Amino acid sequence: MSTRFITWLSMLFIATLFCALVLLNNQLLSVYRVDLTENNVYSLSQGSQQILTEIDEPLNLYFFFSDKASKNMTTLRNYAVRVQSLLEEYAGRSNGKIKLHILDPEPFSEKEDRADQFGLTGANIGTAGEAIYLGLGATNALDDQQVIAFFDPQQERFLEYEISKLIYQLVNPKQVKVTLLTDLPVAGGQNPMTGEFEQPWTFYTQLQQLYVVDKIGSDATELPKGTDVLIVAHPKNFSDELLYAIDQYTMKGGRALIFVDPHNESDQMSMLLGSGMGANSSNLTRLFEAWGVNYDEQHVLLDAYAGLDVRTQNGDIARHFGFVGFSANELNDKDVTTSNLDLINGASFGIFKKGASSGQRWAKLIHSTKNSDLIDSALYAQTREPLALSQEYTSNNQEYVLATRITGNAKSAFESPPEGIESDGSLSSTKDLNVMLVGDTDLLSDRFWVQQSSFFGQTITTPFANNGDFVTNAVENLAGSDALISIRSRGTFARPFDKVEQLKLVAEQKFREQEKILQQQLEEAELQLAQLQEQQGEGGALVISSQQQKAIDDFMAQKIEIRKSLREVRHQLDKDIETLGNLIKFTNIVIAPLALVLLLMGARRLSRSRYKTKNASSFAAVKEPS
Repeated sequence: MSTRFITWLSMLFIATLFCALVLLNNQLLSVYRVDLTENNVYSLSQGSQQILTEIDEPLNLYFFFSDKASKNMTTLRNYAVRVQSLLEEYAGRSNGKIKLHILDPEPFSEKEDRADQFGLTGANIGTAGEAIYLGLGATNALDDQQVIAFFDPQQERFLEYEISKLIYQLVNPKQVKVTLLTDLPVAGGQNPMTGEFEQPWTFYTQLQQLYVVDKIGSDATELPKGTDVLIVAHPKNFSDELLYAIDQYTMKGGRALIFVDPHNESDQMSMLLGSGMGANSSNLTRLFEAWGVNYDEQHVLLDAYAGLDVRTQNGDIARHFGFVGFSANELNDKDVTTSNLDLINGASFGIFKKGASSGQRWAKLIHSTKNSDLIDSALYAQTREPLALSQEYTSNNQEYVLATRITGNAKSAFESPPEGIESDGSLSSTKDLNVMLVGDTDLLSDRFWVQQSSFFGQTITTPFANNGDFVTNAVENLAGSDALISIRSRGTFARPFDKVEQLKLVAEQKFREQEKILQQQLEEAELQLAQLQEQQGEGGALVISSQQQKAIDDFMAQKIEIRKSLREVRHQLDKDIETLGNLIKFTNIVIAPLALVLLLMGARRLSRSRYKTKNASSFAAVKEPS
């Protein structure tokens, strides 16, 4: 056989083998994947995989993406592919429990009606005003529904968390029970200072709208059964029995959100008694020490940069270093509880420090700016004027932890149960401590984050800070499984194509200059045309000579031609980028594989050539006479 025939036969064999391997991979090896991305963005974390193993009923996921309407939205389409790939990973690892449906809700179609049934609303960001859908609807065997209204590319690091949370809520549809342990008048009632009846605090009303809330006071000796999340606000004078109940609740994996304060300024009874009583502080010292937490209730944070403007007794406006508002720069953008928040207001914050022997994992949620100082809480309670506080302030160029999440190992604060409580089932330690600690209770009161107004007899609350969002986010996060909480944020997938962006900028600059020249010509033509059309003869009638009419016709033709050129220029902006994209695609799809095949063929020829040369040398050596 000729060498050329063997070469073509080899190429045909390679092509056949390639197609067979692709078919084999799609049919038999699709469940086996290797994620080579830097942040493993196409892989599910251990927490998500644990949630998938808990699925005991079939789930249907409906991914709605406006594929046709988003034809020219490259960034959004790339993110949609990223979302779809991750959803396919969920379906592939669910052992058949998750069925994924990919739907393009075109206008006036049944798929759009299906999206409306889930309550999804398209965003009007299309080039021609079309509604763009990029959301997820899901159902379980009982027809319970959960939705993600829109996948925001800006929140990509929480993509896996949102999908896993949706699946977890479908698998565990029962309502969350929250126990609120506090003596603060959060439920409203009569104000002891004014005698007037006051409405419940807004954060408390929001919790009641979202969860089953059971409020108890410091006179309780145990926690209600079935508590999913425990909120403790301003704990003072707790009995050993109640402390033990909280301790064992956390030892057994219960989640807690605890607000303490070196000086609560929203406690009406404390305000009624006056500042001579000293600081109105709260703490859980015994539990905190067991958890490896040092909480300083003897000092109040002063922050010159985060201080809020308040009205003084004289009617002036002054900055209060103890009344502070922390923006996104002081909030943890990598934790789902605080990542989407813009502002949290509070007063007289206390600070947390990690104990010397603490083995827990800390994740600070709120921290001060570096323009901070600490002041004695008793002195702070007695100081009413903002100017006096500012005189006590000296910046120490240090950030302080004001709210933190603590997880991991912890020991019980009790070697044995209090007298009268049986020790059966008590735990001395845990590996699943999961609590959030906040060094302020004033942020819960309405005056720091909502404005109330009356509208036709109804009280309307308008938030100007995210305090309420912080509380509900924390409860929602703590109410999830340990697997769900462990996911939180992941890495982002999208990376800028620096070379493409550079070429895009050059192209835009080139055509923008041309567009500017054409636009100027268009304005001049329209001005001259307007001047000719405004010429009037006697009696106000419009008199136009044949030369003027010809000039008008020429200007109209010029105007049409310029507008056509403008459209071409604007089209050219996208055309060059599209051409570059097609070139890159052609290189990746055609040239790169072809170059690899030619390289392999060259290596094969070289190998055969060396083999023939070696055989020829050996044959010649055998024929030489001895």
